[in-house]
Amino acid sequence: MSMEPVIPLCNSSDLVNGGRAVPFDIVYAGQTCRAFAIRYQGQVHAYLNRCTHVAMEMDYQPDRFFDDTGRWLICATHGATYQPETGACSGGPCRGGLVKIDLSERDGVVHWHTAYNLKPLEF
Repeated sequence: MSMEPVIPLCNSSDLVNGGRAVPFDIVYAGQTCRAFAIRYQGQVHAYLNRCTHVAMEMDYQPDRFFDDTGRWLICATHGATYQPETGACSGGPCRGGLVKIDLSERDGVVHWHTAYNLKPLEF
């Protein structure tokens, strides 16, 4: 098992259940993309900010991805909905699920995990 780098993202307190996301930039398959981290039922999750229906960013207001119920992630453009815990399509016009980015949380800090196709931006 290769140990891919783990990158600090935010403080745990920055992510509230069903609340605002924390955005971050990554390089996905060679392209710079936005990503976002959320908390749902106590667990942290992150995804590419790219709807599978039309490759557009999803948030209807900056860093807001949950619908009014706080149960689903929703794309503002055409209303595709996704499960916050898996990124799987749960309704509307989506083609498959969101690209999930592994997170871990320890000592009050959330980290994201790089992968072969998910890299940090080069500075």
